[in-house]
Amino acid sequence: MSEPTFTPSAEFQVAAQGPRDLGVVFIGASLVAGVGDPKGQGWVSRVVGRTHHPDLELTAYNLGVRGNTSGDVLARWKPECGPRWHGRAEKRLVVSVGTSDAASGVSLARHRLNLANILDDAASAGIGTFVVSPPPTDETDLNAKLEVLVEAQADVCSRRGVPFVDCFRPLLGHEQWQTDLAASRVRHHPGQAGYGLIAWLVLHNGWYDWLQISPS
Repeated sequence: MSEPTFTPSAEFQVAAQGPRDLGVVFIGASLVAGVGDPKGQGWVSRVVGRTHHPDLELTAYNLGVRGNTSGDVLARWKPECGPRWHGRAEKRLVVSVGTSDAASGVSLARHRLNLANILDDAASAGIGTFVVSPPPTDETDLNAKLEVLVEAQADVCSRRGVPFVDCFRPLLGHEQWQTDLAASRVRHHPGQAGYGLIAWLVLHNGWYDWLQISPS
């Protein structure tokens, strides 16, 4: 099983005058949906809340579906994202998958291929992509699989010049993260504090550069 031929990410032309009309879709599984956060925000809403800018007219959509694998996301991103981008001048896609793949036995090669296909198909359609890795869980064996998977994600993104945020290594062994996982009512999912940590990592690792705006 081999990855498709390398395709660089699309370059973007930012409007010279007036607010930029940008549609950004977040797609993935339960961690994108914010499952386990008693405030119902997750990391996506926290990131969107820090993305408002006078030069940006932002429309954001959360398409997280609990239990989704990379294969599920590959199958649904085009038909589900298309209507959300209708009429938008700039189209952006944030992908965050992996925990369900590791837990359900999806092979590393298949995961790499699925992610590569999403990124390459988006690039060929002029859609900018940004990838957020899965964070660590409270299970040692699953974390061992996730560590390898996150390394593969970083490599797939590096080959394509796609921004990649590693949420695994910074949070592995992180005291607040571990405490939040232990207190959560949903296995492998953080609560309010944990999602705040993921949002911080996203915002401080290339998010504003990717959107070509200054921090709010």
